[in-house]
Amino acid sequence: MSTLIGIMCIVALLAICISHYWIMIRWRNPKFSNKNKKILPPGSMGLPFIGETLHLIIPSYSLDLHPFIKTRILRYGTIFRTSLVGRPVVISADPEFNNYILLQEGKLVELYYLDTFSNIFKQTGDDQFRPNAAGLVHKYVRSIFLSHFGAEILKTKLLNQIEEFVERTLFSWSNQASVEVKRAASEMVLNFSAKQIFSYDAEKAPFDLSEKYMKIIDGLMSFPLNVPGTAYHKCSKDKEKVTNMIRDMLKHRQNSPRKGHEGDFLDQIISDMDKEEFLTEDFIVQLVFGVLFATFESVSVIVALAFQLLSEHPSALQELTAEHEAILEKRENTNSFLTWDEYKSMTFTLQVINETLRLGNVAPGLLRRALKDIPVKGKGFTIPADWTIMVVTSALHMSPNAFEDPLEFNPWRWKDLEQHVIIKNFMPFGGGMRQCAGAEYSRVFLSTFFHVLLTKYRWTKIKGGEIARSPILGFGKGIHIKFTNKHKIMVH
Repeated sequence: MSTLIGIMCIVALLAICISHYWIMIRWRNPKFSNKNKKILPPGSMGLPFIGETLHLIIPSYSLDLHPFIKTRILRYGTIFRTSLVGRPVVISADPEFNNYILLQEGKLVELYYLDTFSNIFKQTGDDQFRPNAAGLVHKYVRSIFLSHFGAEILKTKLLNQIEEFVERTLFSWSNQASVEVKRAASEMVLNFSAKQIFSYDAEKAPFDLSEKYMKIIDGLMSFPLNVPGTAYHKCSKDKEKVTNMIRDMLKHRQNSPRKGHEGDFLDQIISDMDKEEFLTEDFIVQLVFGVLFATFESVSVIVALAFQLLSEHPSALQELTAEHEAILEKRENTNSFLTWDEYKSMTFTLQVINETLRLGNVAPGLLRRALKDIPVKGKGFTIPADWTIMVVTSALHMSPNAFEDPLEFNPWRWKDLEQHVIIKNFMPFGGGMRQCAGAEYSRVFLSTFFHVLLTKYRWTKIKGGEIARSPILGFGKGIHIKFTNKHKIMVH
C-alpha cells in the first residue's frame, strides 16, 4: 500500500512539473492559431500572469528612457513584444509605425487602458458608450471640453481668470517658509480646473480633492489586486469617495430649482441629458472624474520639473525672465491683465515648455488595442488581433535621431527643429484623433504661471529634486522652493 502511495505521489509530482513546464513554454512562446505562418514580434513574455510588469514598475532615477524600454530596444529593436499585468503587449518606439497606428483608430485599433486604469476609469452600459468609443461619444466629449477649456474660451475668459488665480496662489506661497512645488502645483491646477468643471470651492469641500487625486495617481501603476492593504485597493477607495461626491453634486443640481445657475461644465452636461441618450448618471460621474484628472496632472509635473531644470540652467532662466519683463515694458499699465497677443508672443516660454514636456514624458506611452491582425511593414512580423499596442512616446522624445544630446535641457533646440520631425517625434499630448483637447489649456496655464512668477517673484530651491520614474515621473521627497516678492504685489 505504501509503495502504491509513493508511486502516486511521484506521478502527481511529475504531472505538476510537466504542467508547469508546458505553461511556461506556451506562455513564453505564444503562436498564431492559424496556419498562415505569421511571425510575432521578437521579445519575452516574462512569467505567467504577471509577465514583465515588475521590471516596468522598478524605479529609475533618471530622466532617461526607463531601463525596461531601453534594454529591450537594444536587444530586440524598436518594436518588441512583452506582457504587462497579464496582457500581451507590443511596444513600439518606431516613429513611422507609431504615426501609422495613431491614424488607424476605429479601423485597425481602438483606445485601450491597462486593467488598473480601465477599472478606475471604467464606464458601464452599452459598448458604444465606452470611453474608447470613436464616434458620437468621443465627438461630444471633445466638443464640450473645448467649449469650456479650448482656445476661444481661454482667449475671452479663462486667461485672465488663470492669471488672477496664479497671483493669489503665488502670494500664498510667498508667505510660507518653503513650498513643495509638485504637491502645491497639483493643488493649484486641480482647484482651478474643478472650479470650471463643477464650481468647486476648496474651503467648502467635504475633503481635500487634490489629496485624493494625488493618492489615486500613486496607485495607478500598481498591480490591480483589489484586497485591503494594497496600493490599488486604496486607490479604488479614494476614487469611490471622489465619484460619490460628484454623484451627490449631480443629483443635487438635477433636483434644484436653480438648475443651470452655475453655467459650468457640469451644468452643460445636465442640460444635454434630454438630447443625448448616453448621458446617464454613471456616464456623467465617470466623465467628470476623468476630465478633472486629465486637466491637472501633466501641468503640475511640468511645473515641478521646470523649477528643477531652470535652477540647473541659469542662462535659460535669464532668457525666460527677460522675455516676460519685456512684455511689461511694452505696456502702458504694467498692472493690467495679460492679453492673448502677449501670450502668443512668448516664443522662448513655449520652447522651455516643449523642452520640459519632452524630458518629463508625463505619459510614458499611448495604448491601443488591435482590432485585427496588423502586419508591420518592412519588419516581417504581425501583431495579433486583441493584443495591446503601446506607442512609447518617451522613446521618441529621447531619440538622438530626432533630438541631438537628448538628455540635455536645451530649449533653444526648438528654433531649428523641422516641423515634420516634431510631428512624428514629439507627442506630449497624444496623437491622431485622440490628441489631447487640453493641450492649449495646459500651455496657457504654464505660460501664465511663468509670467506671474518671473515678473513678481524671486525663487530659490531649498532642497530636493531627486528624479524617480516608475514609469510615471516623480520627485522622491519633492522639490522645495522659497518664494519672495520682488516688490509690493498688487493682486488682481
